Amino acid sequence: MSRADVTVRRVGPEAAADVLAVVRAAFGARPPLDPPADAMADTEETVAADLAAYGGLLATLDGRPVGTLVFKPLPEAFYLRRFGVVPDAQGHGVAAALVDAAVDAAIGHACVGVLAREELPATIGFWERHGFEEADRRPPYVELRRALPTSYDAPDADAMRDLGTRVGAALRAGDLVVLTGELGAGKTTFTQGLGEGLGVRGGVTSPTFVIARVHPSLDHGPDLVHVDAYRLGGIEELDDLDLDTSLDTAVTVVEWGAGLAEALAEQRLDVTITRALADEVGVDDADPRRVELRRVV
Repeated sequence: MSRADVTVRRVGPEAAADVLAVVRAAFGARPPLDPPADAMADTEETVAADLAAYGGLLATLDGRPVGTLVFKPLPEAFYLRRFGVVPDAQGHGVAAALVDAAVDAAIGHACVGVLAREELPATIGFWERHGFEEADRRPPYVELRRALPTSYDAPDADAMRDLGTRVGAALRAGDLVVLTGELGAGKTTFTQGLGEGLGVRGGVTSPTFVIARVHPSLDHGPDLVHVDAYRLGGIEELDDLDLDTSLDTAVTVVEWGAGLAEALAEQRLDVTITRALADEVGVDDADPRRVELRRVV
């Protein structure tokens, strides 16, 4: 995403040096704290390990790294850590762009969380202006959270595909998506959007007759493994597909996977598509769907 001359992109361990440089510049410019911020003890190795586990964001201004944050998804919230902007880049919308991109990346989680220091009221005020509210206080930290929607209306195929594109842009290698919905609910349309968001080779169609289909990435990202479990008799047949060989390096989407695909990974995104209730549909509505997203971490 872009805001003026600010560009924000998802990064992994390959960006550890740039992320560490931004963290040191941003945190080093803050007033002295007691105890000191944990970030000041970071090394390139520790940052690389965090980015390898969860990923993060790196913001550039005219091509120069100026802002960053590291993700840490937990069951209670999608936490943002090491959030910082170098001093000479502040006032250019970098921090706001990072927040917007982080919210997009957290789609499917119930809320986004941050920890701020009590001694930094301006920082607390920044998060409050961006929709965060105090959830807990454990001196010297204040925890703030921003609730996120987990239910989305998809009035037509274009809206379903657009939602899939948003979700796909937030996925990374190793993610498992379990799709549930009746025949014709829009599972394949949603997956087409996932493919667009991931940037994989096109032609995403229902894999019913081949059980599983692999769509290679067009830009060094993860491949998309698209599975239809409708005709599979159980976990044994799913295992026979040898999907575990690609789970770590691809995004795996399993249609009709509820009660079956969960064994493939402890962490996953459950997507349930239902038709809107009759009394919620107006005379001009075609065939609206409701999409529920739930992250299991």
